[in-house]
Amino acid sequence: MSEKTTSQKSFKDRIPQEAREHMQAAREEMRKSIEALFPQGFIEHRRTASREILLAWRSMIDSALEKMEEKSK
Repeated sequence: MSEKTTSQKSFKDRIPQEAREHMQAAREEMRKSIEALFPQGFIEHRRTASREILLAWRSMIDSALEKMEEKSK
């Protein structure tokens, strides 16, 4: 493949390292402040719900892949 030109720089190449570090720290502090607003039970329930959603998507993708494999046989 051809090398990247200056117009095709990746995000990391365009944003200074120091700015990325500050943004990551700000994101972490924001997450902590949001979590402090809710009781611990809510946070645990939210994480469990997020996990279940991801498992549902995994199941749908697995099913779609199985159907594709069956059709190709």
